[in-house]
Order: sequence, then structure tokens, then C-alpha cells
Amino acid sequence: MLETGDILETINMIRGENLDIRTVTMGVSLFDCASGDPDVLAARVYDKVTRSAEKLVPVAEGIEKKYGIPIVNKRVSVTPVSLIGGGLSPEGFVKTARSLDRAAADLGINFIGGYTALVQKGMTKGAENLIVSIPEALSETSFVCSSVNAASTKAGINMDAVKLCGDVISKTAYLTRENDSIGCAKFVVFANAPEDNPFMAGAFHGAGEPETVINVGVSGPGVVAAAVKRAGNCPFNELAELIKKTAFKITRMGQLVAREASDQLGIPFGIVDLSLAPTPAIGDSVAHILENMGLGSVGAPGTTAALALLNDAVKKGGVMASGSVGGLSGSFIPVSEDAGMIEAAGRGFLTLEKLEAMTAVCSVGLDMIAIPGDTPVSSICGIIADELSIGVANTKTTAVRVIPVFGKKAGETAEFGGLLGYAPIMPVNGCSCEDFISRGGRIPAPIHSLRN
Repeated sequence: MLETGDILETINMIRGENLDIRTVTMGVSLFDCASGDPDVLAARVYDKVTRSAEKLVPVAEGIEKKYGIPIVNKRVSVTPVSLIGGGLSPEGFVKTARSLDRAAADLGINFIGGYTALVQKGMTKGAENLIVSIPEALSETSFVCSSVNAASTKAGINMDAVKLCGDVISKTAYLTRENDSIGCAKFVVFANAPEDNPFMAGAFHGAGEPETVINVGVSGPGVVAAAVKRAGNCPFNELAELIKKTAFKITRMGQLVAREASDQLGIPFGIVDLSLAPTPAIGDSVAHILENMGLGSVGAPGTTAALALLNDAVKKGGVMASGSVGGLSGSFIPVSEDAGMIEAAGRGFLTLEKLEAMTAVCSVGLDMIAIPGDTPVSSICGIIADELSIGVANTKTTAVRVIPVFGKKAGETAEFGGLLGYAPIMPVNGCSCEDFISRGGRIPAPIHSLRN
């Protein structure tokens, strides 16, 4: 039973501390849509997605009204499209992207993810063609999100796929140059991608998932930041306990929404992803949590240690609140989507190298980072390879979502709008890694991958 104090506390979190459900995401299997005919595949995909998710938006809106809990995004993730298109040409895959986009528009959802290839150990011709098609697909659609899993702890790093992804990012930046290369914000490269992630741009419906499923992503960096600030100068062990208790309360709300959506839609409840997902709104920042621990600015010495404490405490609190925690679950550090990160990057306290160090202990990786538009493709590939190696070596999910903003240089600002925010363009190390990237092949899996 909920006590009055608990109810009032939750209301205060929503009204004053930016607590919300970041996304209710429905996963939809498209295996029964598979076809080597692009027109047949596009038609089947549109019909399956619109039929499966027709009630998603009205149900989510009803839950918002019933409980007074804001649900920011309603989304759909689908089976990786490379798995259902056989040997389609790049042009054939783009037809499927257009059908996904039309389905998203007709459903009234915010994004649809799963324009995806899983190539950690090698590429089929279909997977390669899908990757080649990504720039055109993202430049011609509004709601489609794309991802490539190019590495895993079991397989190592597919450097041929990394090279292709560098080209994808560069071409997408050019094709969407009129809007500060925003197409790159809808593309991410993974190591150890989870199959039940509700967050974009990396969401897809994994091969081991049921026909349809509901996954919920909660958020609450503002709540945690406020709790840490109220705690004052207490020892770290006490601070960790406080964050655990706060994460527990946030996750319980996500569990409530997930169960309610599952019951009303009549489909299985999958997971609650308890990641702290920030926004550009003041007071909704992971950076401010770290600064409330005593850092002069995020990026200062001690930042990685503070983030490690935060991430661990969030996970421990979340798993006590739900037996179905999954996805990414931890703390996101997207530069353009976090007011504190934006400020620190603009002042030079937060560098690309420091962000890379921080990703060793947080949920994902280098996220929503604007870099100069003239950054060489080989340097983009090097950034990807560095980040994926952290995931492979540490048996964790890492990812890269960088945006080379066409026509802009370090120190200028890129404007993305909405939840994507804006970002100071960060400098990239100018030393070449072209000969390293040109080797291709596969970086072998680490020895600790041999666990079975």
C-alpha cells in the first residue's frame, strides 16, 4: 500500500524535479514479413507494424491521465531489418525504411528503431547493403533510427564494419547538412548491443524476444541531483545509499507504467530500463548530479570516480525495485542532451578524451557529440574503434553517436532542437590514424571471452 508521504513525494518529483517516463517502447517481430522482393517486404512491414502498435499511443496517453505521470515518448522497435531483407540491394532496403517511416507517422509515435545490422563477426551481403543504404534512408525519413552492432566480447571488433560506419556517418552528415547534420543523431554504432533496449537510436527487437513486448525507459536525473544536493557533505557510502533509495523509487514508477501498458495492450511486459536519461532542461542533468557531489565542473579530476559511484548505485537501487531490469540501465552522458554537459564542454572542461574515460563506467558511450565537419573519416573510425574496445574489454555495452557538423568548426554551436538539444562542436585530435584503420579485418576477442 502507498502511504500519503510516498504519493506526495512522487508528485513533487514530477512537478519540481523533471521526473518522467522517458519512453514506452513496443517491440515488434518482423520475421514473418521476410521477403527478397522489396515491394512485398515494404508492404508487409507497414501492415505488421501498424496492426501491432495501433493502440500504443492511446494506451500510453490514457496511463498518463490516469496516474498523472508524463510519458515523453511512445516508440516502436522492430527486428533488425537486415535479417528480413535477404539479399536486397541498398535501394530495396531504403523502400523498407520509407515504409517504417510511414507507419510511424500514421501511428503518431516519436521514433521507430531497428533499421539495424548485426555484424560483429562478419557481414552478409544483405547486412552490408543495409549499412550502405543508411545515409539515404536517414536523410529521406523523419522517424527511422538506425544502428550497427560492430563488436562484441565474444567476437571482437569487426574493423571492416567500423570502416563502413565511418563512411555512413560522413555521408549522412553531408546529406542532412541543411539541418546541422542531424541525420547522424539517428545512427549509433554498438559493441554488445542489448536486444531489449527501449532508447533510441539503438533500439531494436532482438531475435530472442517474443512476438510483441513492452519495454519502458524511466528517467530521473533531476530527482537524483536534488537528493544529492539535499544530502550535503556526507561520506560517499552514505551518498551511495541515498542514490540507491532514490533509484528504487524511480524504478517502481516505471514498473507500474510497464505493467499497466502490458495489461491494457494484452502483450508481455519485457523490461524496465532504469537509465538516467537527461534533457537540455535546467535541473534535468546527469552532469549536475556529479557536480552536486563536489566537482567544480563535470570533466574535473574525480569525474570518472563520481560517475562510477552513481552508475553502480542506480543499478543496485533499480534491481531491488524490479525483477525485470534490462536494456542499458545506468547513467547516460549525451553532450547535447544534458545542460551541464553542454556548459562544461563549452568551457573546455569536458573533452572528447575525458568523455571516453567516463564511458568505461557508465551505461553507453560517446553520445550526441558534435565534432568538426571536416573531421577525416579515418578519425571517426578511430573514435568508434576506441569506444568499442572499451565495451569488448569490459564486457559491457558501449556505443558511438557522433555528429560531424558539415561546414562548422570547433568552438561553433550545432542546433538540433527538442530533446536532442544543442552542442558546442568539440575538437578532435588532429593526428592521423588512417594507416591503422586501413588494415581492416577483425580485432580478435579478448581472452576472457572464453568463459564457457
